[in-house]
Formats: sequence, C-alpha cells, structure tokens
Amino acid sequence: MTRRFLVRSLLAAAVLCGLLVGSAQAGPVVGWELLGQRSVTDRLDHDVIPVTAAKGNFKSLKIKVFVRAVQFHHVTVHFANGENQTIELRNVIPAGGESRVIDVEGYDRVIRSIELTYDAQSLRGRRARVQVWGRN
Repeated sequence: MTRRFLVRSLLAAAVLCGLLVGSAQAGPVVGWELLGQRSVTDRLDHDVIPVTAAKGNFKSLKIKVFVRAVQFHHVTVHFANGENQTIELRNVIPAGGESRVIDVEGYDRVIRSIELTYDAQSLRGRRARVQVWGRN
C-alpha cells in the first residue's frame, strides 16, 4: 500500500509540475508589458486606448487579437510631448494572432494613448478583444 501511494504521489507531482511549466510558458513574454485592451465590434471603426505615463518609455509595440479577426488600417501613437506616430498596418490579424513588432520612432517616447483604426470581422455582436503590448 505504501509503494502504491508513493507512485501515485510522484505521478501527481509530475503532472502538477507539467501544468505549472505549461502555464508559465503561455503567459506574457518577458520584456513585454500590457498597455491596454479594448473589446471591439463591427459597429465602430476606431478606439482609443489610454496609457498612463507611469508605464514609461517604450521602444516597440505589438497588437494581439482574440475571439474574432480584426482588419487594421492604421495605428496612431500619441506621445506625452504632443507628437504622434502613425503606423500603417493594412492587414487582418486573425483571432489568436498578433501584429509584427512595431518600432517606436525617436527618443523620450512616453505614450499617452494609442488610437486604433480597424474593421472588426465580428458576426452577430460577438466582440473581438484587442490588446496592445509595449517593450521598453
């Protein structure tokens, strides 16, 4: 009975370790920080994601899409110093996909907000979820 208990305990521990390792790999990529997210529908064609200055400077951005595909036209990044950077995406990001890494131009780039212009590919009111991630 004790040997059977030991084998079951070791098996349970191995399964638990596997789950923990798998969930750690599915989490955010090291160096990337979630700046904000929005639920988007086909009723609107743009959204603004506010970003607090406390998040700091960012050198790169990427966009992740969940639930439904979204066709992006462009993204405008508004900086705290009043300058803007417009990035033309012109592609469809499928559900579960992400954009290319977008380089933020210049120095001292504290992001105030990010404006997304898109066509959501949602059907019957199902919303896509869009996340914007930044890397310092």
